[in-house]
Amino acid sequence: MLKQSLKAEGKELFIERIFNAPRELVFQAFSDAEHLKQWWGPRGWTVPVCHVDFRPGGVWHYCMKCVDPNQGDFYGFESWGKGVYQDIVKNEKIVYVDYFSDAEGNVAEGMPAPLITLTFEEHDGKTKFVNHAAYESAEALQKVLDMGMEQGFTETMDRLEEHLQANQ
Repeated sequence: MLKQSLKAEGKELFIERIFNAPRELVFQAFSDAEHLKQWWGPRGWTVPVCHVDFRPGGVWHYCMKCVDPNQGDFYGFESWGKGVYQDIVKNEKIVYVDYFSDAEGNVAEGMPAPLITLTFEEHDGKTKFVNHAAYESAEALQKVLDMGMEQGFTETMDRLEEHLQANQ
């Protein structure tokens, strides 16, 4: 299997990746604010704000900020997000609705808000990670793809890989 695969079907997006790290560590990287601050977001972006209430009904609210002057108009830009957890099975699954938001956590109107299901499967000391995003429509999925989500997510997963290697 390739290190990472991405497949869009209708209104659903599937991203799979194998991490050379134990499942517990990969799960922790997605569930702990101190971990998330170290790797979330594409290259050239930091996470100056990251609050995680990791429980069903809890909220993950964060800000990504572009700190790379080579990214032109994005330099200095802040992108706020809000995840609302629906279901959590320790070391196996995280389900949340992923919203664009503002600094106060208000959901951005008119922006796609997919239901995200993350699964973590142990494979000989490695972890198969699957991100399944279900959008309200194929058009909503296309909107985030057109915004550069594929490149941004790939860079984010590359940063996670580096973070996992540094924390084993």
